[in-house]
Amino acid sequence: MDSFGEGSSRDAMKFLVDLALSPKIVKVLRSSGYEAVRVNELDMARYKDGEILEYAAKNDQVVITADLDFGDILAFTRYKKPSVIIFRLKDPSPDHVNSLLLSALPRIKDSLDKGSIVVIDDYRIRIRELPVL
Repeated sequence: MDSFGEGSSRDAMKFLVDLALSPKIVKVLRSSGYEAVRVNELDMARYKDGEILEYAAKNDQVVITADLDFGDILAFTRYKKPSVIIFRLKDPSPDHVNSLLLSALPRIKDSLDKGSIVVIDDYRIRIRELPVL
């Protein structure tokens, strides 16, 4: 890490993967050098979405999900963190999600660091900075 606090993007990014997505996503993130955990690995499978967001915020993690409720909660609460990546895909297979995620991460890292809702769909990536006003 240099004096400006810039290390590799993988060192700084930690992910909390929601149950709505496959455990294979965690495996691919880890094998790509990211820190990632799925909510069930933390015995949080029965946690409410708001509780998952609170945990992610306290632990400086980005939530990855296919559940729109996370974006709604962030909009309602006007929180600045955590960032959330929401997948809205016709083909939600783990291979497709992993491919899109790994190609998008370098492009969306700055937005995730600032606090954002990132929606990845079949044709585009939409970014909404937090708090949602």
